[in-house]
Amino acid sequence: MGDWWTRNIVEPGKVPLLLALTSFVLTFVITRVVVRMIRAGKGPFGNVEAGGVHIHHVVPGVVLTVLGGFGAVASGRHGFGSAVFAVVFGIGAGLVLDEFALILHLDDVYWSEEGRKSVEVVVLTAALVGLMLSGFLPFGVNDLSDDELQDRGGVIVSIAVNFAFALVALSKGKARMALFGVVVPLVALVGAVRLARPASAWARRFYRRRPRARARATLRAYHHDRRWDGPRRRMQDLIGGKPDPEPARSLPGGR
Repeated sequence: MGDWWTRNIVEPGKVPLLLALTSFVLTFVITRVVVRMIRAGKGPFGNVEAGGVHIHHVVPGVVLTVLGGFGAVASGRHGFGSAVFAVVFGIGAGLVLDEFALILHLDDVYWSEEGRKSVEVVVLTAALVGLMLSGFLPFGVNDLSDDELQDRGGVIVSIAVNFAFALVALSKGKARMALFGVVVPLVALVGAVRLARPASAWARRFYRRRPRARARATLRAYHHDRRWDGPRRRMQDLIGGKPDPEPARSLPGGR
């Protein structure tokens, strides 16, 4: 175990990355526990206000992220300073991404359906950083041999091809596969060759005169959403808490 730690974490300089990921996940978990206690009216916690203005935790999150980011750049990958700034950055990133939906919508949607985006982004971020910590590098550069790495042309071609796969997957409406495909190229390749989502830019451009392809894409998207939406929502509720029920909309004429 000691040899593995030294060879895979210490020597490549990944200790700050591990500390940042750990503090990021812990901050998100602790924050969600606290806000759920506040929501339920339990415990000693309460909302932070100044002059009647509710201070969202994204505010200190931004400050900590800036401090940790600049400090990490200045301190390098080794030493006590890099470890401290990595933890500061992870805490700040956890606070910021926990309110990602608020930033996206410019509205307090924390306990609404739109607020689920925050949980999704946090999980994706943790997964991507975990893959990089495990040895995967963006655009599949980790798959190249030492000789290929010394050949700049080979590296550029590999990055360009994998980036193209990720762009195609993104244009087909498969954002998650495109993100993971940046780190694991095979994922982007699968997303690039499969049918596009019916509302994606790819479908609008290339399926416009192909009714069979449109029908197949719509049917596949329907079956996929029907199969996975329920489990995904339950997992999001388990991690981040259940959103508030949407208020009933009255019909025109007051009925």
